[in-house]
Amino acid sequence: MELSMAARRQVAQRLAIKYQKATKAEKKAILDDLCQVNGWHRDHARKVLRQTTAGPPTPRKPRAPAVKYTEEVIDALRFCWAVLDGPTGKRLAPALPGLVESLRRHGELHINDQTAALLISMSPATIDRRLAPDRAAMATTRGNSLTKPGSLLKSQIPMRTWSDWDNSSPGFLEVDLVGHDGGDLNGEFCYTLTCTDIATGWTENRTIRNKAAKWVFTALIELQAQFPFPILGIDSDNGSEFINHHLLRWCTEAQITFTRSRPNNKNDGAHVEQKNWATARRIAGYWRYETPSEMRLLNQIWAIHSPLLNLFTPSQKLLTKTRTGAKTAKTYDTAMTPYQRLQQRARMYPEALDTKDEKILKEKFTRTNPAELRREIGTRQAELLTKVRRKNITQRNKRNAAYLNRAKLNESTTHTSRAS
Repeated sequence: MELSMAARRQVAQRLAIKYQKATKAEKKAILDDLCQVNGWHRDHARKVLRQTTAGPPTPRKPRAPAVKYTEEVIDALRFCWAVLDGPTGKRLAPALPGLVESLRRHGELHINDQTAALLISMSPATIDRRLAPDRAAMATTRGNSLTKPGSLLKSQIPMRTWSDWDNSSPGFLEVDLVGHDGGDLNGEFCYTLTCTDIATGWTENRTIRNKAAKWVFTALIELQAQFPFPILGIDSDNGSEFINHHLLRWCTEAQITFTRSRPNNKNDGAHVEQKNWATARRIAGYWRYETPSEMRLLNQIWAIHSPLLNLFTPSQKLLTKTRTGAKTAKTYDTAMTPYQRLQQRARMYPEALDTKDEKILKEKFTRTNPAELRREIGTRQAELLTKVRRKNITQRNKRNAAYLNRAKLNESTTHTSRAS
């Protein structure tokens, strides 16, 4: 007859005390008897005997969560994040070793070696999680398209094809203009010329008084000297500020490949279009700039921002893009600064960076204080904003401009003509 569960427990309780004091041979005999009577497995019988003599388990004290990153580490992380203008964790994490070393060298980050090691070892996901409360929502606004086609020289300036360009070699630039109209296209206002190298991401900016071809050409000549490698190619949109005889003649004489994007095709200049927001709009905003003093301040900002952007600010490049049905999977490379990408490309293209320029860049990187640059940019941004607000000009109008010129209810829209 099979015993009930209560009877089995009673048998185990009677044998538990004897089992606790028994020798090894006696324990073997007790286990044999218990398994035979209750029909248990030997391991289960041994477990029941141990638990019966031990009594109920004592409740475990709740453990406090293990703290790996102290508030000192998080404060240092916030400071590094602010210096680079709030990048994501995947972009910030690879840049932390060089950035932390530079900030400590210039006395901007007062942390010990242990805190620095913890900061550098932080993963991108942890960075995003820790900085979530500090990441304020930024409202983005679209700008106006200010490109007017220039058709006279289109037949002489070819559209860019893969055979014309070597995107892996430094020196092939995409160029574009950003208008600082403030939402009002009337009158004259400043533009910022953005030049971005496709291979390295090295970007230079220059603000000009308007989009006249002569100012664009002058700015291109000035920016050519700012790049640490020779310019091999220029690709622009189809605007008349780029499609003109002066620029074509200069490119021909300098043996620079001059190409243009396809008409009415968006994102042909994807690299420089991304920099339009990441640099020009993010730094200058959507205000209207039209005076010489504002243009001078903007160019001072670009001169300060250039080493911060090109030596310390990392970016990622798209490696693969796979579409499966309605889903798109993208793979990016490890974030690197334009300076790091230039060093990497120089190994494959030695002519892109000679020994002298490489030494100059290395010395510039060593003596540059990124935190000081960020403070100087903030000071000039505040001065620029003060100048703009004195003119009582508000930021971009959020209303649809199509509704601003509609007729009133009692206004005639069809004017009468004089009878002949």
